[in-house]
Order: sequence, then structure tokens, then C-alpha cells
Amino acid sequence: MDQKLALLSTLNQKDKGTAYLSLLSDVYSNPDAPHIVQDTRAVIEHLMSQDSGIIVGRQVLSELVKYLGGPAVVNTDTRKRILEDVLNIVQPRLASYEEQVNLFKFQLADLLENEEEWSDAARVLMGITLDSSQRATDEERLRVYIRIVRLLLEEEDSIQAETYYNRAASLIHSTTDKETLLAYKLSQARISDYGRKFLEAAARYHELSFVGEIDEDERRHMLSAAVTCAVLAPAGPNRSRILASLYRDERTAELPTYNILSKMFLDQILRPAEVKEFEKILKPHQLAQVSLSANDRLAAAMQGDDDDGSAEVVSTRTGPSTVLDRAVLEHNLLACSRIYNNITFRGLGALLDLTPGAAETMARKMIEQGRLKGHIDQVDKLIWFEAAKEEDDAQGKAGGLGDVNQDTEDTGGFFTKRWDMQIRLTAAHVETVVQHLVEKGLVNSAAAKA
Repeated sequence: MDQKLALLSTLNQKDKGTAYLSLLSDVYSNPDAPHIVQDTRAVIEHLMSQDSGIIVGRQVLSELVKYLGGPAVVNTDTRKRILEDVLNIVQPRLASYEEQVNLFKFQLADLLENEEEWSDAARVLMGITLDSSQRATDEERLRVYIRIVRLLLEEEDSIQAETYYNRAASLIHSTTDKETLLAYKLSQARISDYGRKFLEAAARYHELSFVGEIDEDERRHMLSAAVTCAVLAPAGPNRSRILASLYRDERTAELPTYNILSKMFLDQILRPAEVKEFEKILKPHQLAQVSLSANDRLAAAMQGDDDDGSAEVVSTRTGPSTVLDRAVLEHNLLACSRIYNNITFRGLGALLDLTPGAAETMARKMIEQGRLKGHIDQVDKLIWFEAAKEEDDAQGKAGGLGDVNQDTEDTGGFFTKRWDMQIRLTAAHVETVVQHLVEKGLVNSAAAKA
């Protein structure tokens, strides 16, 4: 190889392009050659050091792109080593060979992604100079940004992913391609999920679960993600609508999370075993730790004063530890208000697995924020619940929004099952009528199926 390169140096400028291409063809004529990596490196180093001209350099690098993208090199490790070597050699002269370098980086990113090296693949794509490239269209930039977001989210790097998502958002108007739009919407849902904007994420996941172009298993996964985010979302009329929509979706009955979804929607108490089972499917960002407030610490200090003189301690917990824990505790407290007229601090603590003081603190917060109707009797250590009005049902949910406007929201929780049964009966009657018409020959069977 050294002799061939030395001979090539003596050629005229106009003959060098053909000579380099011929030499490159010899290198890749045998894909199993043991020195293909070293020979390729030698050719490219010679090409860059001899300053054979930009036109010749672009021709040779473009031909190398074809060889590496085709069947000339089967071994992926060999291809990766060649790509990394070429990029290191050509990088100092990026301005002259920008298009070819970008193509090499796309090939390297494909290899890394296939090996599930998500962060490395994302870093390679980040190095592509799309903003300064005149040939790159807005739609091409959009696809690269969405791909980077997807790769970063696989590594749960939501902060950096949001940066590229914002870039994609400014270019989404430039495409009408369905696949690109679906990828963008999925990125949007996942970004909202990782940012703990669970209400937005639930709505977008649920919307995507109806898209026919998406694989059935993926649609089921998105539906499950919608239920998870809806359970974790803060309370309010919009959350109640999402819960109602998911509860009425007949597909959710087949999900393992249907039990907790139905109990949340129907204001039933959640048991520790049910919460533990639900917790297994949550991702780390959905189990974010919550710090104890000053009131929670005070409740722990006053634990001895709240046990009504009994030596038995109901619980040692002084407050919720995670986002899920807080949502479940507040939901169970609201469920208690539907069952009892009043309850002692100690009794509520036993139900919520909290110290009596911590249970009182949580109830007081929710009463102050207008998410729980009632009042507290400090002398008798009782919490009195007021009968919830229909317009309050949409607001008093687990999670809490703080001070929110009272909006009338009839979610129809008491009539949901009756409504579903009426739909089933109507569909069954229609099916029976059609069957009779087919049997009598009044309607063609193919038309009936259509």
C-alpha cells in the first residue's frame, strides 16, 4: 500500500482522482481482507495530506460512503472502526467536506443505534452540522431532531431531549409526512411524561393509542402509559375527563392497571397491595421523591400527642415519600370523605398509614386548598366531612392543584356501567337484525360485513 501511495504522489493533478478511486476499489474488492481498516486509513490520510484538491477529495469520500453503505463491508465492527478513523482524519477539514462527513456520521449513528448504544448515537447526530448546511431542508432537520429526542429519551436524558424537542417544534410545520408527525407527537407525549406534566402526557398517549398506522402492541403500550399518567396527574376537571375517557374505553379493561384506574375514577379506597403492584410498572421519573414540609416534620415531633394516650403507634410515616405516594394518600383521604361523616386523627392515620399528626396535616392542607369539604375539631381530634356536592366531584381528586376555580363537571361515574350496558345491548340488537336480513336474502353477506 505504501508503494502504491508513493507512486500516486508522482501523478499529475488531473490523474489523481482516477488513481485514488482505482486504489479504493482495490481495497474494497475483498471485504474479508485483514488489512482493510489500515488500508482505508492510509488512503484517506494520504488524500488529506497531499492536498489533491477539494473536487478529488469529495469524489473519493463520496465513493467511500457508497462502499461502507453497501455490501462491501459486512462486519459491523469493521465498518464502525473505518467510520471512526475517517471522521477523525477528515474532521479538521470539515468545512470542505461537510456533506460527506454528515453522511459518515449518519452511517455511524445507524450502527450505534442498532447496537442500542443510544447516547453515543445521539452524540454523533448532534455533531452533524445541519444549521449551516445549505442542502439540508427543514424537513430533514426535523427528522434528525426527532431522532435525537427519541435516542436521548431511551437513556432517560429528558433535559437535553427537551432542547432538541423545542428545535423540532419550530420546524414541525414544514412536513406533512405521517410517520414524522406521529414520531413528533410521541416525542411530545414522552417529553410531557418525563417533565411530570402527566395530564398532557395522558391526553397525548390516549390520542396516539387510536392511530391505526401504529402497531397494535405499541398502541396497547401507549394506552397503558395514558392510564399511568392519568393516575399520577394532578386533580381537576381536566383530569376527571381523562379518567372518564379512559374508564369508558373498553380496551383498558384488559390492562393490568384497570383496577387502580376504576378505583380512582369511582373514588374507592386503594389498598397497599394494589399500590405496590401499580408501582412495579412505573419508571424512575414517575417515582420522584418529595421532600417533607415543615408541617410534616412538626407532625412527626407531635406524634406522641396524637395517639390518644395509647401506647400503640399507628404508623411512623410523617408524609408521602413519592409523587405516587402523595397521589394515593390524597385520593384515599377523599375516598374516606365519601364513606364517613367524621373520623379521628388516629383512625385516619391508620387508614392512610400515617402518624395521626401527619394525617391531620394532610387533611388540613386539602381543606385550605378547597379540595376537601370539611372542618377539623382540634379538641376532640376529629375531622368532620361535609357532603360533597356534585360540582365538587371533578375537583376533589388525588394529586391536587392548590387553589382552583370551581367548575361544574359531571363525569357520570354512577351511570357509566349502565351506559356501557345500553351500548352493548343496542349493538347486539343491530347485529341480530342484520343476521335475520342476511338469512332471508334481503342483504348481501359481503355488504353486511362491510
